[in-house]
This record gives sequence, structure tokens and C-alpha cells, in this order.
Amino acid sequence: MTASPLAQPALAPQEHQYILTLGCPDSTGIVAKLSGFLAGIGAWITEAHFFSDPESGWFFTRQAVRAEPLEMTREEVVEALRPLVEELGEEGKPVSWRVTDNAVRKKAVILVSKEGHCLQDLLGRVDQNDYPMEVCAVIGNHRNLEPLAAAHGIPFHHVPFPPDAVGKRRAFDEVAELVNAHDPDAVVLARFMQILPPDLCEMWEGRAINIHHSFLPSFMGARPYHQAHQRGVKLIGATCHYATQDLDDGPIIEQDVIRVSHKDTPRDMQREGRDAEKQVLARGLRWHLEDRVQVYGNRTVVFD
Repeated sequence: MTASPLAQPALAPQEHQYILTLGCPDSTGIVAKLSGFLAGIGAWITEAHFFSDPESGWFFTRQAVRAEPLEMTREEVVEALRPLVEELGEEGKPVSWRVTDNAVRKKAVILVSKEGHCLQDLLGRVDQNDYPMEVCAVIGNHRNLEPLAAAHGIPFHHVPFPPDAVGKRRAFDEVAELVNAHDPDAVVLARFMQILPPDLCEMWEGRAINIHHSFLPSFMGARPYHQAHQRGVKLIGATCHYATQDLDDGPIIEQDVIRVSHKDTPRDMQREGRDAEKQVLARGLRWHLEDRVQVYGNRTVVFD
């Protein structure tokens, strides 16, 4: 990524950690086994979260350990942990797990349309050096946000979307090629305003993150503020969720609301809602990048 021309403040360096996330069938003794393994390799646990879901019978955890005292690479930790992970699984119920290194900054590609408030907010956070993300590229179906990306030293790719189905499919294929070239950890739909086709939802499963300008599942689809105004709601909101083949129905990561009144027009609601959209996307995306989100079915566990 091209360095930003803006000066970055000097912040305290983040502690070097390995992050273990795991989801498996629930049973007695999982915490003891994991704790015993980590103690056995000399790991110093700095953060530990657990959740047992009685409805699904599934167990989830996120463990952060100091990397420096271990004298083990991430890959060595993975291989040492593998036998225990296999022991925790059951037939037909494979364990979902990973070990990440927070010294390796996560990569993201941001998809945009015309509205730039979410893009501007995210790029500002990255420039302040307090956001765990490297923005590899911004892709837009209009050119009006190209100067914003350029001001932050981020490559911008313009991919117009014709109205016909064939042209739109070709545009999505071009977007997919541009995105996949970076193998990003997150594909951020920052008010992209285009519905991802099913094959791209599958390709980017668990990585495509959308901000919807509504408190889902209410007012799905287009013009949610107009829908909310017609219904006379007193709360509007925003939802950050994983994009799936079911429109605006993917697993929810984060939500928030803002109070409105009968005096507010749809335009007033849009203006006020932008604040919620920025905050909700920033929080949800951060938790994804920090490996704090685990998906099961159409729900999430978020260890915030």
C-alpha cells in the first residue's frame, strides 16, 4: 500500500499476541484442556472469553496470549495445538479454529458507490494509526470518491455498473478479480449499494461485511429511511452484518440506534443515520479484524 501523505501520530506499540479462536461441540473439560495446553507451552494468557450456547450445544472461546515469551512461531503453535483440536471434534461436527498473529496487519478492500461518509471515517481511523487494517484498494462504481482515496494514498479502481444484467455481471467479475488479487481478510461494502451475486457471497463468506442503513430486520432493501418515516418510528439505526445470498439477512455483528421524532423528515433521518452507520461499521469491522467474531448458523458470538 502506498504510504499516506498525512503525518501519523506516534502511538504506543500494540503488545505482540497470538489469538486463538475456537468453536466446537460442548462437553465437560474443554476449558481445562485448553488451559492445560497453553500452560504446557508456557503461554501467558492476557485475555480469555468463553461462551456455551445451550440451544446449539456449541462452545466458543477466544484466547489471547503473549507471543514473546513463547519462543514459538504461530505455525508451531498451530501444529502443537492440532491434536487437541482433533480430540474436541465429533463425527460430522468439525471444530472451527484458527491461530492468528496480531503483528500481521489484516488487509481490506473497500467497495463504495457515491456516499463517502463511511469511507472517510475508516480511512481517517487508519491514518490515525489506531485501526488494525491495511487498505489495499478502494473500488467504486462511480468516480466521485476517487479524490478521497487518492488523498489517503490508496489505489482507486473505477468499475462502472451498466443497468443490464449482462453488463452488471461483467462488472462484478471485474470487481472480484480486483478484490481477489489482494486476498483480503475483509471485503467492506461501505455503502456500495449493489447486491452481491450468490457466487461472490459464497467466495467471500465470512469476509464480506456490509453496513445497512437500517436496524435490521426492519426496513430491509432500498430507501429504509423513507420506510421508517412512513411507519412513524421513533428509533432509527444501522446494522453491520456479513453479506450472504439472502438480502440483508446475514449474521449480524453490531447494531445501534438513534432517537428521532415526528418532526424529522426522511432527509433528517438520513443525516442523523449517517452517524450511526459510521460508528456501527467501524466497531463491527474492528471486531472482525481482531478475531472477536465467530459465526454459527445465522448468528454470531462477539467477544467485544
